[in-house]
Amino acid sequence: DKIFSVPDFVGDACKAIASRVRGAVAGHSFDEFHKHSAKLIRTAIFGLDEKGKIRNRFLFSQNKLVITNIDIQSVEPVDSRTRDALQKSVQLAIEITTKSQEAEARHEAERREQEAKGRLERQKIEDEAEAEKARTNLLKLQAESAAVESTGQATAEAKARADSSQIEAEAKVDQSRLSAEAEKIKAAAELAQLKARQESEIKHQKLLNELEISRARDLAAIESSKFKRIVDTIGSTTLKDIAAAGPEMQLQLLKGLGLKSFMITDGNSPVNLFNTAGGLIGANVGQ
Repeated sequence: DKIFSVPDFVGDACKAIASRVRGAVAGHSFDEFHKHSAKLIRTAIFGLDEKGKIRNRFLFSQNKLVITNIDIQSVEPVDSRTRDALQKSVQLAIEITTKSQEAEARHEAERREQEAKGRLERQKIEDEAEAEKARTNLLKLQAESAAVESTGQATAEAKARADSSQIEAEAKVDQSRLSAEAEKIKAAAELAQLKARQESEIKHQKLLNELEISRARDLAAIESSKFKRIVDTIGSTTLKDIAAAGPEMQLQLLKGLGLKSFMITDGNSPVNLFNTAGGLIGANVGQ
């Protein structure tokens, strides 16, 4: 029965958790909170043990209430203009990143293609040089054959044919070897180009995912900051005056504060401020 010794134990628990979350948000930079929002929120609520790990329970000593888990479903701003502005900003960042990656991938592919063409051209020139060298040797052998023709036509012709056959065979072997090397170089270039394209696509998708996560965290932080500023701006004294004043005085106070509506409650009648604020803002947007 001790848990019911506190009349509004659920409301008190919500207030305590919200206070810890606001404190955690205020103690970190905008970028750091959005990158690690879930971890920071759980750390703020449950705290850390002596080993630096997040505890698995949050105990209220007054009534022995224990919170064992926090489910963070979503974090996003309620204000449509803020949400649209953040969405446009994220989309622009994604578009810029995508175009940059596409240009980088295209330049890299063109560079690799030029390198492959350069290697092929160089190989072609070397093949032609080898072929010219073979033709020079052939002419030399033909000249020698003509010189010794006077000593023995049959012997000279036989030697020339043998040398010619040998040269042709060697030329074919060299040509086959060079062709195989050219095909190997071409295949390696195509494989490298394909690998670069796949790595670029993976990197691009990863950046898109990170940007989407960062956008969701940014929306959550902006909404939390906006709600805190509204509460801090009104102040506890002003809320007390509004609750004690009559309808006409409340109207004058609201006009002075620039408010169109308000809600005041005590600890005996808890109100879910998160859902109530969302409903009021949604109604104003519809009007």
